[in-house]
Amino acid sequence: MRGRFKKVGAKVDQDQIIEDEEFVNETLEEETAEDTGKDEKAINIEEEDNKTKYLRMAADFANYKKRSEREKSNIYAYANEKLITDMLEVLDNFDRAFLQETCENDTFVEGMDLIYKQLLEVLKRAGLSEVGEKGQVFDPELHDALVMEASTEVESGQIIQVLKKGYMLNKKVIRHTLVKVAQ
Repeated sequence: MRGRFKKVGAKVDQDQIIEDEEFVNETLEEETAEDTGKDEKAINIEEEDNKTKYLRMAADFANYKKRSEREKSNIYAYANEKLITDMLEVLDNFDRAFLQETCENDTFVEGMDLIYKQLLEVLKRAGLSEVGEKGQVFDPELHDALVMEASTEVESGQIIQVLKKGYMLNKKVIRHTLVKVAQ
C-alpha cells in the first residue's frame, strides 16, 4: 500500500497523474472496443435469428392460408356427400324398377323415366358422375371385382358386366362399381 498512495498533503507528481489517466483511458478504450465488437456480433446474430423467425412465420402463415382455402373448397365440394350417398339407394331402386317389365301402363313408366332423368340431372349438377362400364379396363381404385370369369367377348382384365353402379362426387369415389371381370 505504500508505493502508490501518498500521504494527504504531500506533493503530488503531475507526470504520474497524467500517465495514470492515459493508462485508464487506454484500458477503457480497449474494453469498449472489445465490448462493441462483441455487441456487433451479437446484434448481427440476433438480427439473423429474427429474420429467420420472420421468414418462417411468413411461410407458416402462407401455408395456413392455402390450407384454409383448400379445406373451404373441400367443404363446398363435399358438403352434400352424405345426402347424395343416401340418394344412391333411390337411384338403385329406380334401376331395379326399370328392369321389371310387368307394368301394363306405359304412361306410368314414361313418367317414372322422366322423374329418374330429372333426379340424375340434379345429382350431376351437384357433381355426381357414374363410374364403370362394360368393356372398360378394371381399375381397383374405381371398381370392386366380385367375380372373375373366363370370357371370349372381352380381353383379360376388362369388365364383363356391371353388377352395381359406382359413383364419384366431384373427384372422389363415394361408391365403387361392383363388377364381373374377365380372366
